[in-house]
Amino acid sequence: MELKLKNRVVLVTAGSKGIGLATALGFHACGAKVAICGRSQDKLDAAAAQLPGCLALVGDVSKSQDIERVIATVTEKFGGIDILVNNAGGPPPGTFEDLADDDWENAVQLTLMSVVRATRLVLPHMRKQKWGRIINISSSGVRQPVPGLTLSNSIRMAVLGWAKTLANQVAGDNILVNTVCPGFTRTDRVTQILEQQSAATGKSIDEIAAAIAAQIPLQRIGEPEEIANLAVFLGSEAASFITGTAIQVDGGSVQVP
Repeated sequence: MELKLKNRVVLVTAGSKGIGLATALGFHACGAKVAICGRSQDKLDAAAAQLPGCLALVGDVSKSQDIERVIATVTEKFGGIDILVNNAGGPPPGTFEDLADDDWENAVQLTLMSVVRATRLVLPHMRKQKWGRIINISSSGVRQPVPGLTLSNSIRMAVLGWAKTLANQVAGDNILVNTVCPGFTRTDRVTQILEQQSAATGKSIDEIAAAIAAQIPLQRIGEPEEIANLAVFLGSEAASFITGTAIQVDGGSVQVP
């Protein structure tokens, strides 16, 4: 299968670790020009060492000025962004009673507005060239809510509705908008969830991880590269008739058909 990604310009937000880094590595292996951003210079440096020629920029996607600076820098360096991978660490876990207004507002900035702002900035170039890909890294929680992830379950649904609406609006310019929905994947985020559940239940992290894996038909937690494989495919020419979708990569754990 020919993906035709050579020299395509890709920006992966929160691309210094986890699913973001795996996605950046996947595009890089296919010959794309890759840019990543993240909040930690040390982690960006470590990621860039694995991505020769990569542009690695410090930036917090929950801050509009950081998004604007990152995208302006990538555009100046590479001439525009062909593929945008909207990725960010999820909002903190918690039950509804645990959450104050500030928690909700911060989660909206991180999970929803980061995607809206970044996409708004890359669309003019994509429209001009009549080609573009917007890929959102979400969660299987948009299909089947994950216990304890009130903020994520709620606000990611808003992103999903936005993505489907946008897909219809930009399809005429050959801009495709799709969402990747990972299940439990071996990342820092999942470690945080396991720690939260351990504190709440008194069970060890290993016990909780084993119980989660036992509920997944494939009997294991996923790896970041397995999520990245779908993101790279959706960014390629091979996915030229796929838009407006939300695709689970969860080992079969979501039980809704």
